[in-house]
Amino acid sequence: MQVLVLGAAAGGGFPQWNCNCTLCHGVRQGSIEARPRTQSSIAISSDGERWLLCNASPDIRSQLASNPELHPRRVPRDSGIAGALLVDGQIDHATGLLSLREGCPLDVWCTPNVHQDLSSGFPLFTMLKHWQGGLVWHPIAVDGEHLEATFEVPACPGLTFTALSLTSNAPPYSPRRGAPTPGDNIGLLIEDRRRGTTLFYAPGLGELDDRVRGFLRRADCVLVDGTLWRDDELLRAGVGQATGRDMGHLALSGEQGLLAELAALPATTRRVLIHINNTNPILDEGSQERATLIHQGVEVAFDGLRLDV
Repeated sequence: MQVLVLGAAAGGGFPQWNCNCTLCHGVRQGSIEARPRTQSSIAISSDGERWLLCNASPDIRSQLASNPELHPRRVPRDSGIAGALLVDGQIDHATGLLSLREGCPLDVWCTPNVHQDLSSGFPLFTMLKHWQGGLVWHPIAVDGEHLEATFEVPACPGLTFTALSLTSNAPPYSPRRGAPTPGDNIGLLIEDRRRGTTLFYAPGLGELDDRVRGFLRRADCVLVDGTLWRDDELLRAGVGQATGRDMGHLALSGEQGLLAELAALPATTRRVLIHINNTNPILDEGSQERATLIHQGVEVAFDGLRLDV
């Protein structure tokens, strides 16, 4: 299984266009050692030719341009993208579908909750019907009765996908914002049957339970939520009032933080953080927080990172 990290930042990217926090100012001025990052998305392939987008960020056009594997190369109108899978309906994970309209019809896998939100509050499915059939929905059957669903994607032969419902939050435009239900957010356990290897991908983790911990332990590589270092980080930075828990993201630090959970995984597990907010001090490669990650063997994803799982 090949994985391309197209974008590693949370919504707004890094630096965020209207943010003058210490980190955004520092990367613009070159006063800190940090890489700019676009908004979070990955692509997965089993053959290196056909790629499944996992989330489609607003930065998708520049991300495609930066990854030759996704360029057209066989016929006049072409792409390495063979479909898209959405783990939620957040703006920073779905808006890029609008920029793919010239490639419609496009197969899209998502849960009924996400499909409903993207057909009403933010009606991408409805709008894109006007482009050659638009988005072709493939349901991921995760709901209140079935918290897990296993399926295959034709463009990724040899890979088995298991979606599991996660506790996070619904998008701000959703009627379930603040009261999410199963299917608003999923994680993915992706198994390469030929190699016998697995990846767990979850850019939005609000809480962990024993069921989710079991999936984390099964994975050879975990690519998971690194949004915030502290739960009250936005308040400390003077850029917002919402906590990490309000937004559906478990902070990295603290006794109950995600780093403590990652430390409990087998020593052989590769641990990589993605969906990093522009306020998170781990973006500064010279920070104490980054040193803590290095000491614990935890990586920070960046645009262009390639994982061979």
